[in-house]
Amino acid sequence: MKNHQKIELLAPAGSYESFEAAIGAGADAVYVGGAAFGARAYAKNFGQEELLRAIHTAHVHHKKLYLTVNTLLKNRELKEQLYDYLLPYYEAGLDAVIVQDFGVFRFIREHFPGLHLHASTQMTVTGPRGMKFLEEQGASRVVTARELSLLELKEMHRTSPIEIEAFVHGALCYSYSGQCLMSSLLGGRSGNRGRCAQPCRLSYHTSMDGRRFKGKNEMCPLSLKDICTIDILPEILDAGVMSLKIEGRMKQPGYTAGVTAVYRKYLDLLQQNGAEQYQVEEQDRRFLLDIFSRGGSCSGYFKQHNGPSMMAFTNEKKTGEISPDIRKRKEKINGNFILFPGSPAILEVSCRDATITVSAGEVQYARSQPMEKLRIRQQMEKLGNTEFEWENLDIQMDDQIFIPVKVLNELRREALLKLEDALTMPYRRTLDTDECEKTDQMPSGGKIIRKKGLSGREIPPLYVSCETVSQAEAVMEYEEIQGLYLPFDVMKTFMDRGVAQEKELYLSLPHMTRGAVPEGYLEQAAIWLEQGMKGFLIRNLESYALIKENGWKERCVLDHSMYTWNDEAVTFWREEGILKNTAPLELNEKELLHRDNKGTEMVIYGYLPVMISAQCVRKNLYGCDAAEGCIFLKDRYEKVFPAVCCCHPWKIKNTGNPEYCYNMIYNSVPFGLPGEKTRVLALGMQSLRLMFTIEDAKETKEVLEEFLNIYHHGGTPGQREFTKGHFKRGAE
Repeated sequence: MKNHQKIELLAPAGSYESFEAAIGAGADAVYVGGAAFGARAYAKNFGQEELLRAIHTAHVHHKKLYLTVNTLLKNRELKEQLYDYLLPYYEAGLDAVIVQDFGVFRFIREHFPGLHLHASTQMTVTGPRGMKFLEEQGASRVVTARELSLLELKEMHRTSPIEIEAFVHGALCYSYSGQCLMSSLLGGRSGNRGRCAQPCRLSYHTSMDGRRFKGKNEMCPLSLKDICTIDILPEILDAGVMSLKIEGRMKQPGYTAGVTAVYRKYLDLLQQNGAEQYQVEEQDRRFLLDIFSRGGSCSGYFKQHNGPSMMAFTNEKKTGEISPDIRKRKEKINGNFILFPGSPAILEVSCRDATITVSAGEVQYARSQPMEKLRIRQQMEKLGNTEFEWENLDIQMDDQIFIPVKVLNELRREALLKLEDALTMPYRRTLDTDECEKTDQMPSGGKIIRKKGLSGREIPPLYVSCETVSQAEAVMEYEEIQGLYLPFDVMKTFMDRGVAQEKELYLSLPHMTRGAVPEGYLEQAAIWLEQGMKGFLIRNLESYALIKENGWKERCVLDHSMYTWNDEAVTFWREEGILKNTAPLELNEKELLHRDNKGTEMVIYGYLPVMISAQCVRKNLYGCDAAEGCIFLKDRYEKVFPAVCCCHPWKIKNTGNPEYCYNMIYNSVPFGLPGEKTRVLALGMQSLRLMFTIEDAKETKEVLEEFLNIYHHGGTPGQREFTKGHFKRGAE
């Protein structure tokens, strides 16, 4: 068993009451959301005064406080709000910010030096290479994807010295965090903006063939049980996790106090007695289940990749009528009070390494009715709702003295205020403007400037992404298509045909990258590059770090899942030297107009992915045969969503970590902008893209010809049904 002295128990707080409950129950650190930019926009959250108070109080108790800035920011928010929002918290000594957006990451790194950056689970960090990349960028901690196994966490811990934070208790998202657009595309409430409406908790009918649907109305095939890992804490710590994170900023203070207290108990027992004697009492398991459960609980993904045992299949939430003891934490202090006639009253108070001394008035000689020591002690021990309690108070005094009670009260209050100041002073900062680059993006009032790529009159080059050979064959013959993005097996077919001399070809890496790279994969990619393959389509951080590691970062096209909502994020990746990025799917036309679109490709057609999940609808409901296929989900509005089984993510058959399979759930209606040609061209994109995923060859050809007719030949839209996604409405 490792030395666990630095292991951190991290509790959630959606309100100041929950913060106090977390501290009182034994949390080492608390993570909270402020008035903006947090992934729980519907929690009570903290106003500025409350948050400053929480930072101060946490440091009085020698605890840490982290602020969630883990949403994607639009240009105006980042340029006009972020600096002024963070400045008071930075100066008060905020310990860290939890960040999803690489633009926010870059901004904070430059303008708030010394503030620790924690990479949010919303960044979807799934492996050691992505973690190493974040270390190189200045992150001090990674909050890993919830889907990772103990073995994967061990490998990440071996690869990088930065801290690993992992969720150990609370709700599980069906999708990889940061890779879900379902709430956004269906109702405009984006999970990337902290406003998820949880459509995954609703009921759906399912079908293997898209026609014969089955299932009761209450069947919720996308609803996971909550995670509870109290029984496997020793294994989690042995894997290298140093921060044990409890989910629940939307829950009540009683939940926070109860769950935190149980994990505090067993973390302490584990550190005291070691893993060999670790054993959980049944009453504590039952307590955690009774305080809140969703169809029972599971140990998450630490020991299994997916499966029906992890599913709730109903959206019934059980909240127990338990009222955990919510205690206010008190710091023990020691004091020495000196009272002798003719001298000032002197009070010395100490806590941890801090010692302060205050004095006031003049102690008088009492000719009659001297003050008793008991009376003085009772008055000085009235600490009320302060953060302190006496461990020892030594009173040295003459027998014949008098001192006004008012002076005693003033001495006590002054001493405690100065003690709080001494305890929190080491955390506070003063921002030296010489330390940070002061630009028009720093204080509020930064001007938004529209930046364009092409003139707005030219037709940008057109690219196509395909998933199958038949799709690629259907589009390959069109001279208007400048390039194609193809998975490994499809790329092999066309490289063997010598097509790289006719079109730009890019190897599409998996939507989710985990585990070892299949033998021969990179070697074959290197050969294809020599033969004319242009580069790679990157969907996640682990893939990018892999390609960068091999010296090919200048050949990378970032897909829409590598979010670049703002110019800071665009600059971050431009400084990395990538080839181009893809415009975010959740920005509307106006927001895209105010984004730096040089070096950006824009999707103008495709069935948009609403979820990427480690779970498998087919396996959970019908059984697994390890063969790629599709299950269909029908919601209460009769909308049908295809769930594609990606059983071989690397697309090398019979190799490539099939245990890291995933589902791609697509929207029921394809996204398309056939009637918005003029507006799309005005955005000044470097190139445009059509994404083909579940279409057969016939539909692929029909769609392509419609868009070519409109964008290249001045035609008009047909009758095909499309959704414009967020192009008009945007995301909350």
